[in-house]
Parts: sequence; C-alpha cells; structure tokens
Amino acid sequence: MTAKRKQLISALSVCTLLLISFISVAQNTTTPIRDKFIFEFGIGGGVITLENSSGTQTFDTSQGAGNFPDFKVGYMIKENLAITASLPGMIYSFEDNDRHFGGFLAGVQYWFANKWWVNGGIGLGIDSPALYDINDSNDDWNFGKLVSTGIGYEFYQKENFAMNVQSKLVLGSVNIANDQHRNAVSFGVSLGFNWF
Repeated sequence: MTAKRKQLISALSVCTLLLISFISVAQNTTTPIRDKFIFEFGIGGGVITLENSSGTQTFDTSQGAGNFPDFKVGYMIKENLAITASLPGMIYSFEDNDRHFGGFLAGVQYWFANKWWVNGGIGLGIDSPALYDINDSNDDWNFGKLVSTGIGYEFYQKENFAMNVQSKLVLGSVNIANDQHRNAVSFGVSLGFNWF
C-alpha cells in the first residue's frame, strides 16, 4: 500500500471517528433560525497533493496542511437552501517556501435534514505565496479554476448559532509560468462556527 493511500485512509478514519463522536454526544437542541444571511468560519486540517506539468512536483507525494482561510457567507433563499460565496484554501510547501492553494467559490448549501447539509461550488482558483512568506523567490500569483464539494453535521444548534464538523474535497488547476499548469487535490476536516 502506498504512503499516499495510507494517509488518505488515516484521514478518512479520523473523520469518521470525529463524526461518530460528535453524533454520540450531541444533545437535543432547538433548530436554529436560518433566516437571510449566514456566516461561517472554520478551522481544521487535511492533506493536499499537487502536480506541476513541468514535473517539479507530482501527485506521488501529499502533505499535511492547515485549512486557511476557510470562510463562507451566504443568503437563505429557502428554509433549507442557501446560495454561498466561500474562500477555501490550504497552505503547502514548495521549494522551501510556504504557499496557499485556494480561491473564491460561488455555490449552494442544502440542508437535507435538520443537522446535515451538503454544499458545492465552482469558481476562481488562486495559487499564491502564504501571506507570511512573501519573498523574491516566492512572489508569483497564479490563477485558474476550482471546484469544491463538502458535507457537514451541526452537532450543536442554538437559535442563530451552530457548530459543525465538516469535510471538504477541493480540486483545482492554475496556470503557471512558461505555459505550464499546477493541479491540486485537497481533502480537509474542520470545525465550523456558524451565525445565522
């Protein structure tokens, strides 16, 4: 079994254990009032795998990474459906520099049960230096396309606030120098704080 596969199995196992734990300790609470605007801030981690068409980095290796930033705003158009704008992203290491692969996504979020939701989005992919690691060798900004899908469980709900555990899969491709491109796949698990 490859190291990449072992890391993916480990990440999925941790996600499953966290989800089971939150479900088992969740209390009966009131359904939050989802009306008009929603705002979410999430913090967590995951794995990211990148491949450059020039061969300088391949999908054969993946890195542990932090989700940063992980923001979402939206507007409820129905009781269980919202249109959203989100900023997913992960920090990764490339040639001894920290970089960020993320973007701006427009999407939808649908609550198919009181506490369970799914979301998806498509938009602009951005590969840039991490804000704390901008230097002469790490100052290029690359743009392309990005798609995302995720699922979440609100284990704590109260009026206009909810906390959730969620997982997110993000796929993207950006253009880099010399007519090359960089592809990325990331999977993350995070704790989300929601205000409605």
